[in-house]
Amino acid sequence: MKNISQEKFLVSSKINLKEALTSFDLDASEKKIDKALESVRIKLGELQETMYAQGKYAVLVCLQGMDTSGKDSLIREVFKDINAQGVVVHSFKVPTELELKHDYLWRHYIALPVRGKFGVFNRTHYENVLVTRVHPKYILSEDIPSVNSVEDINEAFWDKRFEQINNFEKHIAENGTIIFKFFLNISKNEQKHRLLRRLNKQEKNWKFSAGDLKERLLWEKYQECYEDALNRTSKPHAPWYNIPADDKSTARYIVAKIMLDTLSNYSDIQEPELDDDIKANLELYKKQLESE
Repeated sequence: MKNISQEKFLVSSKINLKEALTSFDLDASEKKIDKALESVRIKLGELQETMYAQGKYAVLVCLQGMDTSGKDSLIREVFKDINAQGVVVHSFKVPTELELKHDYLWRHYIALPVRGKFGVFNRTHYENVLVTRVHPKYILSEDIPSVNSVEDINEAFWDKRFEQINNFEKHIAENGTIIFKFFLNISKNEQKHRLLRRLNKQEKNWKFSAGDLKERLLWEKYQECYEDALNRTSKPHAPWYNIPADDKSTARYIVAKIMLDTLSNYSDIQEPELDDDIKANLELYKKQLESE
């Protein structure tokens, strides 16, 4: 099985999605890949326990991708060996009435993980520069004072929104949140096969929506918006990774391995030192328990 380097998937220079990888050969069977993932996620679980005990860092995992790119199953498989209390998943749908009474980042800010825990955003604050950019009329529901019509939603508006998102991420990174942003890059042909699977398998029918086909017609526009978002917002403190997602097992392993490799490089993620009094009396405490 190939060793992978996170640099291969890191968006560190301008990315062209028409040329970006949607598949990657790990030179291993699916069974071997799944076994490797199991090993990695167990180590992630151990790391999370250390982080919880220390209480110094939080981890925010952002997942974006076109419909059927595998976000839900990736969450299930990558995080299953982390303590259930140590990971919180948020799936952001259409904003509620309450959420629309606040600025667009508010619902994401209040969902951020506390120090010691992993937070997973299944769809993220980037929906506000993706789906709203494809469908700018959605912005009108935010009732922004400076926006009275779709004509007011110009390039200057998007420039400001990207600046706000970058500032948001910089702020939380500077205050102890380690940010991972994964774009699950699926090919249009693979999406077609997955949508057909939803239609052909009765137990998967519930996942299908006629809206999926309407959005598929806008594939090129979405790709343009994703490309612009990745290029504008991949920063050292909040990097984007382009994850080839045509094969789900491969995508899950790459995501898990990138997280493990990155977190393992934090030399200051350590179990807290015992209180001096407790350390000095460990043998006494053992004897008390053993003598019961």
